[in-house]
Amino acid sequence: MTDVTTLLEVGGPVAALGGGAAYARANHPALYWSAVGGPISTARLLSSYASVMEACGLTVPPSRLRVLAVKATTRREVRPVPPRRGIVRPTSTGLRLRLRLAPGQEPADVAASAERLRHAWGVHAVYVHTIKPGVVELRLVGFDVLRKVRMPRKAGGDFLKVPVALREDALPFVRDYRTVPHQLTLGATLSGKSMYLRHLIAGLAAQPVALVGIDCKRGVELAPFAPRLSALATDPDEAAELLPVLVKEMEDRYDLIKARQGIAPGTPDEEITSDIWGLPDSERPVPVVLFVDEVAELFLVATKKDEERRDEMVTQLIRLAQLGRAAGIYLEVCGQRFGAELGKGATMLRAQLTGRVCHRVNDEASAKMALGDIAPEAVAAACAIASERPGLAVAGDTSGGWSRIRTPYLSLGDAAETCRESAHMVPDLPALKPFRPAVPVRHVETPAPAVQPRPVTH
Repeated sequence: MTDVTTLLEVGGPVAALGGGAAYARANHPALYWSAVGGPISTARLLSSYASVMEACGLTVPPSRLRVLAVKATTRREVRPVPPRRGIVRPTSTGLRLRLRLAPGQEPADVAASAERLRHAWGVHAVYVHTIKPGVVELRLVGFDVLRKVRMPRKAGGDFLKVPVALREDALPFVRDYRTVPHQLTLGATLSGKSMYLRHLIAGLAAQPVALVGIDCKRGVELAPFAPRLSALATDPDEAAELLPVLVKEMEDRYDLIKARQGIAPGTPDEEITSDIWGLPDSERPVPVVLFVDEVAELFLVATKKDEERRDEMVTQLIRLAQLGRAAGIYLEVCGQRFGAELGKGATMLRAQLTGRVCHRVNDEASAKMALGDIAPEAVAAACAIASERPGLAVAGDTSGGWSRIRTPYLSLGDAAETCRESAHMVPDLPALKPFRPAVPVRHVETPAPAVQPRPVTH
């Protein structure tokens, strides 16, 4: 009887501890990883590193000198040599360690064994990144960081750099306009495309950048950000008037660059430039970011006159995509669907959009249009996005690399408030003043005056 009582007394706290760990793992994975999962995975890695490397085929035969040294000093069996391991560094989402590859190995060998390493060390995923020739870094992610997105404190934001989402390897996905000047973003209704757009606008609102919008859905997506926009077109007719102005602005900037290049002989090379970033600060025009929401509306035509207007607008968009980077004009083209059936110029425009982000789409053809020409294997990943995870997307670029990302939640009210607070950052661009959207006046309810008590008179 005493033994049973003792077991019950001990079993109660153990059960409670196990239940608490299970609850933390399901609802607070970061806390569970820091307290339980991280130490267990670290112990597994340290204790089984050599055997796991050998099982994965990541070892090489020892050198003759090593064989002679082992035989001369000990009677142990001479085993294959794994990659030299660095210090295991814990993070809030996983572990990191560097490997120095053995002669004859390449990073692709380690990447091919990532799934085996994941199961051997009990982590959610393993990613391999090349640091320098002969050295790779293993990034072990302890849990699904895309289930509940929490952006890192140091997300890497800077001028024309916006940390807009979290990658599946727990690194921030930064939209860098200097590196990837133009981008195509696709997504069906309720896929999270609008949330992605909100983060971009909110991140650029506090920077010295001109924001221009074309929203042919009567402005329902971009109108809330009107206080920070330098120009806004809400239908194809207004867009047909706005795009030539942007093209003219681009041509004027090229004239400025050419004037700078035509300076007197003997000018130092550092003063000769081929884009606006080589101009002095006093002469450099402000960058312009053009957001085109629901680009398919610009391609739709009903009459012959509409077809001529469409062709002109598409031609102007293509010119901005081809030549805008050097003039500091960047494109962010968004839509639910994008395909060659939209009409003449669609494929040519897509070819100029270096970055690609594909949320959940309604058909495989849209995913292929977004990612098929740069990373064919990413098409299947984009088609597998479930509707229960809005904001999840596949991001790629023309380098062939791609990764899954997810945008954190940002309410429309918070994004609009950020734009209102940054309204003073709207740059002075005379050519865009006719297209400046009207900013609605906020009505603040004033409290009713307090009723003053009347003195009692006799």
